[in-house]
Amino acid sequence: MRTQTGFDAGAVSARYASVREAIDRATRDAERAPNSVQLVAVSKLFPGDAIVPVLELGQRAFGENYVQEAKTKWPPLREQWPDVELHMIGPLQSNKARDAVALFDVIETVDRESLARELAKEIQRAGRSPRLFVQVNTGEEPQKGGATPADSDDLIKICRQKYHLTIEGLMCVPPAEQPPSPHFALLCKIAERNGIRCLSMGMSADFEQAIMLGATHVRVGSAIFGLRN
Repeated sequence: MRTQTGFDAGAVSARYASVREAIDRATRDAERAPNSVQLVAVSKLFPGDAIVPVLELGQRAFGENYVQEAKTKWPPLREQWPDVELHMIGPLQSNKARDAVALFDVIETVDRESLARELAKEIQRAGRSPRLFVQVNTGEEPQKGGATPADSDDLIKICRQKYHLTIEGLMCVPPAEQPPSPHFALLCKIAERNGIRCLSMGMSADFEQAIMLGATHVRVGSAIFGLRN
């Protein structure tokens, strides 16, 4: 059956089931506890009716890159599925901190002190505390957000001590042209020395490798929803 916007709901459901099976298999192969890896289905740029098939299959964690898109798309879906957990996984402008705190349950892209300051201000104002991850630019790519590996310890310390933010996890997006495993291993080292448990790493092409190296969250979009326009 095709949705109103032309998505093949059966194909989306089948791809989702395949990704879930691959996550379960990789978790077993890594000798980790069942359900120790959370799938974040990356729904950015996909319309609501493309997302409904995986909601109906029980998926509840979703990743979005753009505050404005999420503000438009998710309120009607949340009316029907109020237990959805929404992750901000794209670059976040400081002037969008208020909207992000109001809308998202997890913000994975804390990458600079100015953003930490605005988030702390909005969390206190709104009385709502999204879970926070620091993004690390493991490849030190100038076009990507994230603290450099050398600066990440200081940013975590500033978030915790200066702004009293609880940093629950770290997130990275390895360079597309490099093997991802060294970047995943680097993120693990940074997390370990800072007493951080959650690791958001691994996407459609490499989530199984990420699970082997300790990912607690994998962000998978195209392998579920297909190619974006």
